[in-house]
Amino acid sequence: MSAWKKVFSDSINLLEAKYDDLRFDLKRKLGLNDPVQIIPYRSYGTVNRLYLKGRVLEDKKIAASGDKDTILNNLVNMYKRFESDEVPNAVLKVDFQDQTHQLVTDDEGYYMINLEPTFPIETTDIWHTLEIELENAPIPFIPGLKAVSEVLVPPSDAEYGIISDIDDTIVETSATNVLAMSRTVFLHNARTRLPFAGVSAFYKSLQLGRNGKRNNPFFYVSSSPWNMYDLLKEFMDLNEIPAGPLLLRDFGLQENKFFSSGGHMGHKFKEIENILLTYPTLNFVLIGDSGQEDPSIYREVVKQYPGRILAIYIRDVQLLEREQIALKIKEELSKDKVDMLILDNAEEAAEHAASIGLIFEEAIPEIATEKEQDKGQAPGKEEAKIIE
Repeated sequence: MSAWKKVFSDSINLLEAKYDDLRFDLKRKLGLNDPVQIIPYRSYGTVNRLYLKGRVLEDKKIAASGDKDTILNNLVNMYKRFESDEVPNAVLKVDFQDQTHQLVTDDEGYYMINLEPTFPIETTDIWHTLEIELENAPIPFIPGLKAVSEVLVPPSDAEYGIISDIDDTIVETSATNVLAMSRTVFLHNARTRLPFAGVSAFYKSLQLGRNGKRNNPFFYVSSSPWNMYDLLKEFMDLNEIPAGPLLLRDFGLQENKFFSSGGHMGHKFKEIENILLTYPTLNFVLIGDSGQEDPSIYREVVKQYPGRILAIYIRDVQLLEREQIALKIKEELSKDKVDMLILDNAEEAAEHAASIGLIFEEAIPEIATEKEQDKGQAPGKEEAKIIE
């Protein structure tokens, strides 16, 4: 980083921190704080370590998405997400096995902790739940406030893992077009944003694999900010897309959070690398789109972790320049004996997955049927309703 850029970045960081502190102190003195809430993020771990992450915020009462929500409803909810009021220095506790652990939120309200079991944890279920309780906070809160954290621990007999992008891979976001992306993000909710045709059935077939146990773990890596966590989680649950940790980005004015050109690739590669290092004996399928940096990121993953990637599926966003870049990378990866397919729909991906033994061939007709059903639903839910 150049000297002037570092000075500018440091100044921005200082100004943002000072502004947040002044605003927080003023609201507290005037008694204008909203109720406190704990937002645990789905995370992942192993039999030897559980990683917990979440955030403590003032509760803006963001309503659950509804089919009849107006554009104004969606705009208000999105404003509340990004106008978040963090609760720094909140003290929480989590009981795990025979120990109680304390953790404190940082300036942005985030908490993180690694828990090491004192005796082996059960691996009969892919998800493990832990209760987190708020013990103290710098603003008033309801005593006994608790939340449940979900941690994914892949079983030893999982066949492979799946790492998927979200925007323009699972749901259309138009990330390559700022105006179109803003329209989609701000004017729609979890119910009016539909998944790409056939995605749910295809992902379920990957989760099932060939052993029939439905225990292949999913991980979702996105450049969306943590402020979007509730919307993305609700969207995926509503559309029956397999649950998995959502690995998003912090959002702020800092140079490394907001306007760094390498932020997208750096964040995604780091998260994918952490997953591969956490599960050294598990191979993976990578799924993304051609709109941004996914093909380049996945190429780097293959280069640095040879033999770990079983297949790469890239959804074509129909931009010629981006498609040509993806095709060039596809040719490069063929030398590493890794198939990277640039595809138009989930059925094509499923056919390839079945041909290399990742899923059952019998799953393809169901994926094809869902693809057509999803296409049929799209016109009816394309637009959020305007206030009548």
